[in-house]
Amino acid sequence: MVMSRDQNAGRIHSVRIDNSTFERVEEFKYLGTTLTNKNSIAEEIKSRLRSGNACYQSVQNLLSFSFLSKNLKIKIFRTIIFPVVLYGCETWSLTLREERKLRVFENMVLRRLFEPRRDEVTGEWRRLHKEELNDLYSSPNIVR
Repeated sequence: MVMSRDQNAGRIHSVRIDNSTFERVEEFKYLGTTLTNKNSIAEEIKSRLRSGNACYQSVQNLLSFSFLSKNLKIKIFRTIIFPVVLYGCETWSLTLREERKLRVFENMVLRRLFEPRRDEVTGEWRRLHKEELNDLYSSPNIVR
């Protein structure tokens, strides 16, 4: 893959080093992270969120047990699901849109962990609001 500010750099179809020829590609996976020639991480974040969702689905039965404490469920979330989503995040430079996607994923999982609440006024079940999730989950959010 050729990464350059020079517009003509992409016209080279292969790179030759000694007797080896390397094909030019638009993207490739290196150590589990997708690298693109435009240095865009949008596809990588989508892939990480899909993997995190699959990871959550695999431990969903465990997390649905009512006899597990909320603290234990949070520890499972932070030790099993979080690392899958955040693998390689040290190299990410996030835009606001990508930060929002990460926070939405985190809130979705936390809502499932903390379960809906019964509204004191109407008596109906409702999902937790962001402020309530922040109060229940004292750790820094996924973007931090």
